[in-house]
Amino acid sequence: MELHERLVTTKPAAAVQQQTKEPFADLKNSIHMLVISELGPQLTGQVLDPVGMRDRVIADIRRHLSGETGISREDRERLTSEIADDILGYGPLERLLADDSITEIMVNGPGEIWIERQGRLYETTVRFSDESHLRRIINRMVAQIGRRIDESSPMVDARLPDGSRVNAIIAPLSLSGPLLTIRKFARKRLGLQDMVNIGSLSEESVDFLRRCIQAQLNVLISGGTGSGKTTLLNGLSSAIPDHERIVTIEDAAELQLHQRHVLRLEARPPNIEGEGAIPIRDLVRNSLRMRPDRIIVGECRGPEALDMLQAMNTGHDGSLSTVHANAPRDALARIETMVLMAGYDLPVRAIRQQVSSALDLIVHIERMEDGSRRCTAVTEVQRMESDVITLQDIFEFKIDSFAPDGTINGKLQPTGLRPIFLDKFAKRGIELPAGLFTHRPVTANVADLRR
Repeated sequence: MELHERLVTTKPAAAVQQQTKEPFADLKNSIHMLVISELGPQLTGQVLDPVGMRDRVIADIRRHLSGETGISREDRERLTSEIADDILGYGPLERLLADDSITEIMVNGPGEIWIERQGRLYETTVRFSDESHLRRIINRMVAQIGRRIDESSPMVDARLPDGSRVNAIIAPLSLSGPLLTIRKFARKRLGLQDMVNIGSLSEESVDFLRRCIQAQLNVLISGGTGSGKTTLLNGLSSAIPDHERIVTIEDAAELQLHQRHVLRLEARPPNIEGEGAIPIRDLVRNSLRMRPDRIIVGECRGPEALDMLQAMNTGHDGSLSTVHANAPRDALARIETMVLMAGYDLPVRAIRQQVSSALDLIVHIERMEDGSRRCTAVTEVQRMESDVITLQDIFEFKIDSFAPDGTINGKLQPTGLRPIFLDKFAKRGIELPAGLFTHRPVTANVADLRR
């Protein structure tokens, strides 16, 4: 997009109310308007690199600020940076987006911004000038992917160029001003070994999971909101051999696969007239015609679960997906419910037979009370017994101790039980270490930990 087009879209509202918390609000908006009105026509037809564009904008901002008196040097530099962020970036959110330790940004109106860091919430001193300032930033975020937000369509899901999720909602649905939530996308993808280092997984479980992926087991990752399902899915996908043809299907593109043969599909929401939507279910069915070795569905949340199960049961082994659930057993119940959402009047027993034959493994991850994200169970999906699918925990998280600051010390340990799908490993020539499933008892008595 040319600079003139970008600058025009950032033009603020003409009327800006004076805010007691931001003494330079009027000055910032007036210089903002001067810069975009001057630079836009001058650079029409020109294409500048981001660094050159920012240098040009900053030079013009400083020129306009030089005529203002009574402003300290420190305030001038701060105003220059903030106005440049408003014109070229995401305004006050730029400094939060640049902080890699922040995992979530929650804007509750222009005067209240919270962040999540290491699983805990903190209120910040960052503020927007007013509602029109916040609306301008929201409009820029959603316009990047061809979406719009207004009174006729007051709720939108979008993503930033780095893949971070964006959800925005405005009046009349929001009664407390524009609301914006950003789930940040980590610049550095966590691998399985990184998850071992931070305590999310154990060495034994990583060794086992890598071999499960290589043996083309169908794996479902379950967990609550923000528990790290997509991060774990990214980590597990790194174990897929480089020569395989992988099709990823997502609601909003987030997965980062580094294999050579990756095809990325993304669902399309309806347009302003409510037409043109392409749901994940259609993409799953289309992917079956693309000769995939692996199908990875970012998240099952609707009737696409039926097509996913059918793909797993018709030769597309090694498929991966995630689902929101509180426990492995709850994950199966959610899959059953989503299959019924497909509109077919199927008996529950038939659905469970499909599930038990399709899925091999459920990996459950939770966000613990101390804010850490831990894999709490690696569960095998076994055969049907009567009308119930039997589950067997291969690895289970055991608590060792509670630190004085509330930190939970524990480890994902083998239960001592061996899975029944070991023949699939032998079929593909994958060997498992002899002592991989050896049970190691917890050293502390959990019942006495809180005394």
